[in-house]
Amino acid sequence: MPAPHPYAALLDEIPVTRREVPVLGGTTVFWEYGPADAPVTIVAVHGFRGEHHGLEPVVAYLPDVRVISPDLPGFGETAPVPGRRHDLALYVEWLTDFVAQIAPGAVILGHSFGSIVVSAAVAGGLATPRVILVNPIGAPALEGPRGILTRLAVFYYWAGARMPSRAGTALLRNGVVVRVMSVSMAKTKDPELRRFIHDQHDTYFSRFADRDVLHDAFVTSVSHDVREFAPQISQPTLLIAAERDDITPIEAERVLAGLFADANLVEIPDVGHLIHYETPQVAAAAVRSFLGLDELDTR
Repeated sequence: MPAPHPYAALLDEIPVTRREVPVLGGTTVFWEYGPADAPVTIVAVHGFRGEHHGLEPVVAYLPDVRVISPDLPGFGETAPVPGRRHDLALYVEWLTDFVAQIAPGAVILGHSFGSIVVSAAVAGGLATPRVILVNPIGAPALEGPRGILTRLAVFYYWAGARMPSRAGTALLRNGVVVRVMSVSMAKTKDPELRRFIHDQHDTYFSRFADRDVLHDAFVTSVSHDVREFAPQISQPTLLIAAERDDITPIEAERVLAGLFADANLVEIPDVGHLIHYETPQVAAAAVRSFLGLDELDTR
């Protein structure tokens, strides 16, 4: 039985449309939330192994914003780009093309792995007035507070890619492993919210197209971080970071903020790498303030 969705009532009040668009020879599936004539449009890029559902709790607190939320190529309902390795160059090219077609001039938001894709794309010339990074990967993952677990993850994804296809895919979709990942990231003590988080990961964390795409994306996620691209980003940038993030410690996020030409760092206490699930209202409030929307509907 699915866990109760704590943000469902708010989401039900927001219009949403599923759409498709051809990008790089494939079809990108995306969801458009909020009013078409909203004063601000945000393109939101989800994290590793996730899909658009993961950012919906934040969308729930942005009812007056038009949010465009695609599934990354190879995840959710978006198929892999044909004939391409799914590395950072591919994701940057994809995001640049997608934004140009669907929402040119939109604010660009990236969560976790999405923060790497977004920062690389903006540094490479993607036009946007402002940048928002939630749980940004601000330092090498192998150097984070749980570097040993990250090294185990490297072996896990390597093994999944090298084993016979059926066995490797089964390992990568193993429910016990997914639950361990979920438990390690959740910081909330609220049992109902923890149940919701685990249900979200159980439902959506294994909706990758195939093990090759997953391995490519994982290698990208541990081979790059936002520091590479921050000095090349001149746009005003909002960093929303967690004080208990096990992937990038808050001290590294403070250093990262200083690498941008114009950055504002918002630190959220008592939460880790799941800001979008555990404290979406706080994250949305930071977004609203950054975009000058405080006077509009704040729920």
